[in-house]
Amino acid sequence: MRNIAVLLISFACSVCFVQAHPIPDIPILSSFDSNGSMSIRVEIDPRSFAEDPEEEPYLQRAAFEGLDDAERKSLVGNAGNLVEQALRVRFNQGVWFLPEFRYEFVSKSSEEFEVEENVFFIRGTYQHEADGNVTSYQIHAQEEARYDLVFTNVLNGKRQKRVHVLWPGEKSFILDLASFFRDSASSKITAKDKSSDRADTLSTFLSFLRQGFVHVVPLGVDHILFVLGLFLLSRKWIPLLLQVTMFTVAHTITLGLATLGFVTLESSIVEPLIAASISVVALENIFFPGYKPRRLIIVFVFGLIHGLGFAGALSEFELHPTSLVAGLFGFNLGVEAGQLAVLFIAFALTVFIKVEEDYRKFVVIPGSVAIAIVGAYWTVERLERLFF
Repeated sequence: MRNIAVLLISFACSVCFVQAHPIPDIPILSSFDSNGSMSIRVEIDPRSFAEDPEEEPYLQRAAFEGLDDAERKSLVGNAGNLVEQALRVRFNQGVWFLPEFRYEFVSKSSEEFEVEENVFFIRGTYQHEADGNVTSYQIHAQEEARYDLVFTNVLNGKRQKRVHVLWPGEKSFILDLASFFRDSASSKITAKDKSSDRADTLSTFLSFLRQGFVHVVPLGVDHILFVLGLFLLSRKWIPLLLQVTMFTVAHTITLGLATLGFVTLESSIVEPLIAASISVVALENIFFPGYKPRRLIIVFVFGLIHGLGFAGALSEFELHPTSLVAGLFGFNLGVEAGQLAVLFIAFALTVFIKVEEDYRKFVVIPGSVAIAIVGAYWTVERLERLFF
């Protein structure tokens, strides 16, 4: 069992260098009007070009204005290459092709920056005429894509509820344009329309259910370590159930409030706090063994902070109000499923250790030490990023 302790410490040394959250995905926004005009728009964050995007600063106004023409042209070229690597579209289920996008720099305000420090992105726009002969539309995320694609659509200026997040290699649902062009002049909502509306809501829910899960397993290493920190306090069901319930209630509150815009806090502040929370629960496992009621207060407070982190990830999808409830609900349930998966794996890996003294000596102590080391490393790293 000493090998388990060595393995846990080695894990700490390696996981320190794993990024806790991925770069935002690539939004694909397509717009169709009954007059036949259509456009497809992509937005690329220049950080996407870096080998380690999370370490790259946003392209803010001062940095953008300091770029010469050659540097701007290079960034636009990189954006084109990234899109070419990631996206294909087709109409009427015909041949897949890459639209000829026209790229330009656009600035977008962010809650993390003052107005004069807007963040700059690269937007690609493809415009075309789509008459009644166009009956369907679909996109394909290429196997070589570095990032996921977020497929959203606007019909006659109305954002559609159905949002589809595509992993590399996946095809989107087929958007029915035949019905749109045929019925666009009518405002009557038929029973079929209502059924389709429910199907769109369910599709968005399932898409974000999956995103919530993968945000924990395997991408959310910091959230995984926090849940493991809760697990290592006690394998008894009641203490574990109380902790997980308190954590779930807390992060659900802030995830909902932040997503709906009632609470805002810069991610540069949230991320160090999340890292610190990992160390705190791990150190408590070492120095204050056994379940005590105060643990629930600690878990609840840290759960509120983790909820803000989840909200930051969800906000990157820029969900329209028509899709927000389904996306929020699905994402939150996906997060819960991810947490339960972590706990199940932890149980499966430690169930063979029957003697509690051995369990604490060879699993709880070295495991908590490893988690505390990672949390402390991330805290310092993120604070350096915040202040320097």
